[in-house]
Amino acid sequence: MCSRYTLSAPPDAVRAFFAYREQPNFPARYNIAPTQPVPVVIRGDDGSPQFVLMRWGFIPAYVKGDERPPVLINARSETVAEKPAFRAAFKRRRCLLPADGFYEWTGPKGAKRPFLLDRLDGGLFGFAGIWECWQDRKNGGEIDTVAILTCGANTVVGRLHDRMPVILQPEQFETWLGGEETDLGDASA
Repeated sequence: MCSRYTLSAPPDAVRAFFAYREQPNFPARYNIAPTQPVPVVIRGDDGSPQFVLMRWGFIPAYVKGDERPPVLINARSETVAEKPAFRAAFKRRRCLLPADGFYEWTGPKGAKRPFLLDRLDGGLFGFAGIWECWQDRKNGGEIDTVAILTCGANTVVGRLHDRMPVILQPEQFETWLGGEETDLGDASA
């Protein structure tokens, strides 16, 4: 399960890697946590990648404003197309979450330690995600929320945890954002 990650690359490097036009300025972050605003790349109205900020913690559209919203930070890639909370977003609102590392905890209960997993070259990658614009019917506001897709762990991550974020390669970005069929089974290699 991915519950913390990093994005320490400079904004210009992130912009070049994900090919969006916006020029946001954001600080390096080494401990991105659920419910925080996170950088997200979506498919803009013109079909090109667009940078936006969203709240990490997916709130399904059917949650009413007077209910306490769940904090759904991850969605299993194997069932995301079927689960009522996620299926509409999976069909129509896919996104990428820029990152350059993520943490998994290991050790005995009460003494777990975080391990940072990143690329050998320290480079960027994109988590596959889904997003939803949640309407707070009680207070009249809107919140864009996001969840990271997870899959079975590869051999490296499998030593620490049985699941990991779905990591897409740059050549998969356009297909994923476009809502086309994407083989998520090979996305974590």
